[in-house]
Amino acid sequence: MPVNERWTGVLYCNLGTPEAPTAPAVRTYLAEFLSDPRVVEIPRAAWLPLLYGLVLPLRASKSAAKYATIWTPEGSPLKVWTERQAKRLQGWLGERGHRVRVAYGMRYGKPAIAAQLDALRAAGCTRILVLTAYPQYSGTTTASVIDAVNAWSARQRHVPELRFVNRYHDDRGYLQALAHRIERHWREHGRPDQLVLSFHGIPERAVRLGDPYADECRRTAHLLAEWLQLSDQQYTLTFQSRFGKAKWLEPYTEPTLKKLARAGTRRVDVACPGFTADCLETLEEIAQEGRAAFLTAGGKEFHYIPCLNDETEWIAALGNIAQQHLAGWDTTPPK
Repeated sequence: MPVNERWTGVLYCNLGTPEAPTAPAVRTYLAEFLSDPRVVEIPRAAWLPLLYGLVLPLRASKSAAKYATIWTPEGSPLKVWTERQAKRLQGWLGERGHRVRVAYGMRYGKPAIAAQLDALRAAGCTRILVLTAYPQYSGTTTASVIDAVNAWSARQRHVPELRFVNRYHDDRGYLQALAHRIERHWREHGRPDQLVLSFHGIPERAVRLGDPYADECRRTAHLLAEWLQLSDQQYTLTFQSRFGKAKWLEPYTEPTLKKLARAGTRRVDVACPGFTADCLETLEEIAQEGRAAFLTAGGKEFHYIPCLNDETEWIAALGNIAQQHLAGWDTTPPK
């Protein structure tokens, strides 16, 4: 391949989604997701029989019903938003003179990371930046993406240059986009009695073993509260999406919402800074289940503040993060 035909690629990675809101599709997705040893750190010999014999038969239909409540005519919200983010990132970088190809991949489901790496290499990419949709680093998410890329690399004869963006939990552009998203909601709907910042949970054991995720969530929440000029009494950090019986990071989101309502809090707003695209965990678990929990416990008004999705300010922040990590690679068009 001629030197001037070499391209730089950006692979934007998110968690993934079922192909359809049906039990078979959800079962296929969950089987891949929950069999990842980064996600469930139980010896395979003990976990896999339990996964296939009990968890999947019970969970697939229930999860499919939840997905059905948020599914759009375009498909899964997470996939729709991730694809839009990648397309807008391509445009943002192109407008600033970067000759790059941007693709998006899913750690579980389609389009698979390996397939998208194949496509980027076939398109002439000899350098690839792997950028995840996860602002806070965790072994359960970020490291799992790195595992998938490394597994693909192990099968290649000629491996492209690779770089990884591990975190951007304290990035100024990311925090500014979050703050402005929340402030715009408040201008339109007024301010709450309490802002709840809900992050996805992970097992507490993972943190004891060295996962920095909890500290990075707290750092994001603290910096965001500073940007919004909130006192410690005006916001609460929580963790959602607990799975299994092990102790996960606390405080848990739903019990916190109930506690706030019972204590006389009339209105809460909930934002999910760890999610950059709306998905099952935000649209169903928070906007539906969280709302019901708060109102049933005596709360009067509940607002879910949507994720950054394809907000222009967020795309600019994502573009600047990509630019920082592309530094030193020649991404200018050939003359």
